[in-house]
Order: sequence, then C-alpha cells, then structure tokens
Amino acid sequence: MSRIGKLPVPVPAGVDVQINGADVTVKGPKGTLTHTVVAPITVEQGEGVLEVKRPDDERLSKAYHGLSRTLINNMVVGVTEGYEKKLEIVGVGYRVLSKGPTQLEFQLGYSHPIIFDAPEGITFTVDGPTKLGVVGIDKQLVGEVAANIRKLRKPEPYKGKGVRYSGEHVRRKVGKAGK
Repeated sequence: MSRIGKLPVPVPAGVDVQINGADVTVKGPKGTLTHTVVAPITVEQGEGVLEVKRPDDERLSKAYHGLSRTLINNMVVGVTEGYEKKLEIVGVGYRVLSKGPTQLEFQLGYSHPIIFDAPEGITFTVDGPTKLGVVGIDKQLVGEVAANIRKLRKPEPYKGKGVRYSGEHVRRKVGKAGK
C-alpha cells in the first residue's frame, strides 16, 4: 500500500471541504481551490480528516493514490498558509522593480527592460533590487511562474550571472586557460 496515500489529510478549523463526485473543492481563509480526482481513486470525508482510497492494487491505482493525496494536501495547505518561492538575481546591473503587486520590470542585460505580468492568483513581493518572491495559494502555479521568471535569464556556469532560486547552487566551470 502507498505509504503517502494511506495517510489521512488533516483539515484544520476554518477550512471547508466539499466533495461532489470526483471534484474536491477546498475553501479557506486565503481562497478556494478545486481538483478533479482521477477515475479509480475516491475521497471520503471523515471527522476533521480526508481519506483517499483506491479500489485495487493495480500499478496505475497505486501511482494515482499517493499523487491524489498529495495534491489534496497541497490544496489544504495552500488555502491556509499559501506558498512562496523566493528568487534572487546575480549580475552587475541586473535588477527588478515592482510595478504593483502583479507586475515586475526586469533589467537583465538585454537592450530593453522585460515586463512580467502575474497570472490570476499570483502576487509578487520585491525585497530590494535583487530579491523577489512569488506568492500564491496554488503550489503548481507558484512553481510554474517562478520557473518562467528564472527562464528569462538562466544562471550561466562561468560567472553565475542570472536569475536563480534562493539557495540554489550553480555549478561553476573554469574559464579558458591563459598562456
């Protein structure tokens, strides 16, 4: 049995969970998230917990069991605490400016500034000219937006310049050897 899938998902006070067939809707103080559970998996609501069940021990059912439980748990955590991904910019002249909570302007060594708009449900926090955060309740969307920002100028291996996740280690290469 899946060790992740058999764990119950704790539902804290102030979070409302509604199960309508395969659709699971989680409503909390930060917002509302919905997920459609894949076919063989079922979700049952207990007292203060959600149980994710599977009908058989087939390979696909086992795979979807742990996945579904984790996605539902991420929704519960998202509507109560939210998610944040921190990024930092390294490089001379590279910086970020906040143009409101949903828009950023980057100077990343190109001939023009790059304007980056947040999708719905995402806000940005800027802590100085080289540090920023992506904040939201949907873990997948927060990670995707952070990856798209990093894609604007990936960290290069020779000087380490570019946009990187906070705490990310960039493997450095040795430059060309002199005579």
